Amino acid sequence: MIKVGLVGYGYWGPNLARNFAAQPDCELVAICESQSSRIALAKAHFPGVRAVEDFQVLLDDPKINAILIATPVSSHFSLAKQALQAGKDVLVEKPMTETVAQAEELIALAKLSNRILAVDHTFLFTGAVQKMKEIVSSGQLGEILYMDSVRINLGLFQQDVNVISDLAPHDLSIMNYLIDKDPIAVKAMGVCHAGNALENVAYLHVEFPNDLIAHFHLNWLAPVKIRRTLIGGSKKMIVYDDMEASEKVKIYDSGITIKEGDIDAIHKVNVDYRTGDMIAPKLPHREALSVEAAHFLTCVRERSKPLSDGIAGLRVIQVLEAAKLSIKDGGSRVLLSKGSE
Repeated sequence: MIKVGLVGYGYWGPNLARNFAAQPDCELVAICESQSSRIALAKAHFPGVRAVEDFQVLLDDPKINAILIATPVSSHFSLAKQALQAGKDVLVEKPMTETVAQAEELIALAKLSNRILAVDHTFLFTGAVQKMKEIVSSGQLGEILYMDSVRINLGLFQQDVNVISDLAPHDLSIMNYLIDKDPIAVKAMGVCHAGNALENVAYLHVEFPNDLIAHFHLNWLAPVKIRRTLIGGSKKMIVYDDMEASEKVKIYDSGITIKEGDIDAIHKVNVDYRTGDMIAPKLPHREALSVEAAHFLTCVRERSKPLSDGIAGLRVIQVLEAAKLSIKDGGSRVLLSKGSE
């Protein structure tokens, strides 16, 4: 039986509490929350779980094996560092930290103390993303040419991060998982309409070697909720629509063939179009957070590497940090350095 403590019972904390409490080999023993009204809710929802205001109580409890962190981004580094130093394994909500330097310090500390450090990139545990990984790895798509994603809705406006830091980690974690190559440069543009200096509409462009690109449209000020990603390959293409009740993933046998043409006719269109069948594979319907909780507990028990470990969290932070620099410099191209090994 693995015993866990949760810090943060705001927006995402209740979901973590519910899923970990439901795992057969796990006991949620304590919830830490600074707001008295949220503590009252935690006690009402989990009457057998100790609810406290002081995080040190969780750190000092020798029975607690792991700490779940679901607090504002600005507190992630400090809380995760304290938990690792106290000998606890850690699952931290995305994004892992505010800066690359903080992420690298947590990774080094986890390695030094032989602790598990995982980042809550929940979408990696969905049936849709797992199926896409299977398809990409099988070579069905051929060479990946581009990834194009739209993640927009009306709200929820955050108080401590912009729309890129809030929404892009979902798509960036999927990008890194599926493409499994290091990006080389980032461009970003965004605007703020709320008067708080935090961009609520943004466009993020990520470059890879060999003309592979990824583009993300992120928006808190849209009249509709859209969660759609296109992945283009040289053989086939994928449309992933998370708002679909069924058929979230569709594989299209569509593409182009470049014809060998006369060098004097280089400016003419030498492209043949190919349109074939569409297939929508069957996907499992288990809640992704439940799958992630079970996976994290297995990693804690077996001391194995999480699917979304500290390195995965760092790769996302590298792009987010570069995006901030790009926006400040009017959308300039920011080169990325290679991440930690």
